[in-house]
Amino acid sequence: MTHRIDSLGMQEATFALPNQIEQSMVGSIEIDGLPNSNDIDQVLVLGMGGSGIAGDIVEAIAAPRMSVPVIVSKGYDCPSFVSRRTLVMAVSFSGETEETLHAASIAHDQGARIVAVTCGGSLAEMARQWKASLHLVDSTIPMPRCAVGAISVPLLMALESIGLLSGIETDIWACVETLQNRCESIRTGQNTPREAAQKIGDDIPVIYGGGRLGVVAAVRLKNQINENAKTPAFFNAMPEICHNEIAGWGATGDASHQNISTVHLRHDFENPRLAPRFEFDEAVAASGQRKVTTIRAQGQNPLAQLFDLILSGDQMSLELADLHGQDPGPIDVLTELKHRLSE
Repeated sequence: MTHRIDSLGMQEATFALPNQIEQSMVGSIEIDGLPNSNDIDQVLVLGMGGSGIAGDIVEAIAAPRMSVPVIVSKGYDCPSFVSRRTLVMAVSFSGETEETLHAASIAHDQGARIVAVTCGGSLAEMARQWKASLHLVDSTIPMPRCAVGAISVPLLMALESIGLLSGIETDIWACVETLQNRCESIRTGQNTPREAAQKIGDDIPVIYGGGRLGVVAAVRLKNQINENAKTPAFFNAMPEICHNEIAGWGATGDASHQNISTVHLRHDFENPRLAPRFEFDEAVAASGQRKVTTIRAQGQNPLAQLFDLILSGDQMSLELADLHGQDPGPIDVLTELKHRLSE
């Protein structure tokens, strides 16, 4: 691979994802202090930014297989339904995310059972004070967004340990194998993400994903392009776009002057009715000279295919950063925002 600006080792961290997932699975087989499944009526996952994706992954992968609902909350608020029969999973890589700390404190006051996933900081200290379940994440991971496996796998493993989810350990092993294969294909020059980035070029990407898996992957890719390539990007869900957004493409006619490209994220677990909708969007794009790039997932199960889309998207965002001459690691504007909010 060509030399690129990468002061924090984001490329190395991306290739480390399979090993990160495996180590996180092994390290979270026995998280102390978890409740019994009979004592839980709902699961709430708290998190923001690079940590917030963990909740999206749990909702996409675990919720369809569980008998209790999974709700993701990103912000300061804690839902009023939270009670002693709610399992609240609070995720903050740094342990200092103020929105998550605030919501977790309210959840604790409402009697919820807490599981904290963090490198340390205030969240770890609060969990110890509350005698809550605590899983510590490897603090050598360079940035929260590089810890997607380390923060999400412990949540899935905890749900299995509690008895709310089954079969996830087998799925994780298959996921690791899929990601190892994807990393090897990128290293050996079969770099579909590089080709996708070159096709997008200087355009603003609009990312469409279908179903739970596709939408989570689209959110992740949008955020990674924002943070790694320092480029605007937007996402939406299929089939929702067929009821609104697609009309915007039809109204504008020739889209070539808008500098917008579309990315379709596809997987084998889509509802069959989504395929003709993606095909129709491709036809609309062709009539308006809008470029469409399709990334297809590999893997034996939903978890493997979701993480394959995540890794492919992460790599694409790094390729875009390289094409734009950006260092993918530091994010000066977010550092400045946090500084101003602390004043």
